[in-house]
Amino acid sequence: MSECIKNFYIFNGEVKNSDGFDNKYLKEGKALYEVIRIIDGIPLYLEKHLERLRNTAKLEADKLWLTIDEIKLSMEKLIEINKVKEGNIKMVFNFNQNNNFLVYFVKHSYPTEHMYSEGVKTILYHGERNNPNAKVIDMDFRNKVTDEINKNKAFEAILVDRNGHITEGSKSNIFMIQGNEVITSPCDKVLPGVTRAMIIDVCNNIGIKVREEKFHYNNINKLDALFISGTSPKVLPIKQVGEVCFNSSKNNILNKIREGYDRNIENYIKEKLELKIIK
Repeated sequence: MSECIKNFYIFNGEVKNSDGFDNKYLKEGKALYEVIRIIDGIPLYLEKHLERLRNTAKLEADKLWLTIDEIKLSMEKLIEINKVKEGNIKMVFNFNQNNNFLVYFVKHSYPTEHMYSEGVKTILYHGERNNPNAKVIDMDFRNKVTDEINKNKAFEAILVDRNGHITEGSKSNIFMIQGNEVITSPCDKVLPGVTRAMIIDVCNNIGIKVREEKFHYNNINKLDALFISGTSPKVLPIKQVGEVCFNSSKNNILNKIREGYDRNIENYIKEKLELKIIK
């Protein structure tokens, strides 16, 4: 089944009908990728995503063959031809015998208001990605984790490394709250999420201390709250980790962070829309 949705996708700069999309570009060779949320027709934090994409290529000793402007042009074209204002776009650099660049809309699942107000269930998954700093498609690892998430009827899996330390979510970053401080795994142990970086900025701006340190999963019951961060979930409270329950959605620190991050998004979209009108 194709993960490409909507009517059209872009393949090496050309507009193609989605009926002809081939998943082999996600399975054969190496595929570096980014998923970007579209709000009011604006790719959210596009510059940060492209910066991370360049860093991933550097970590993998690969070279992107398109300029930033060429990538932006493909994204703008995709949004325009599909007439989409809200959704998630995936861009893929596929390194194979013939290098290919794809941009297409993917299914998204944004949390409901109930999830934000009550929090979501998560599980612990003992496993690590090969190179946590690089956003590279690893279908085998993803499928194993997804199977466990579905089996446990959870929203997300919190990854635990070989030393028992909480690292990140399977498709998100994880933040923990203890007292008036926020804890998250050191940057070298996780994917440096765009949302993660913005949340740390929000915390710094409103005077909340963030500690980047290793945290053992056996101490999880000592936490006051946890939340997921990412492109689709934004700042999403966690109500349960395995059998341990939390009242995260009512935590004052968490709600200040959530409000600050939402305000940041509003300002970004407003600024980009104003620039678009001027152009």
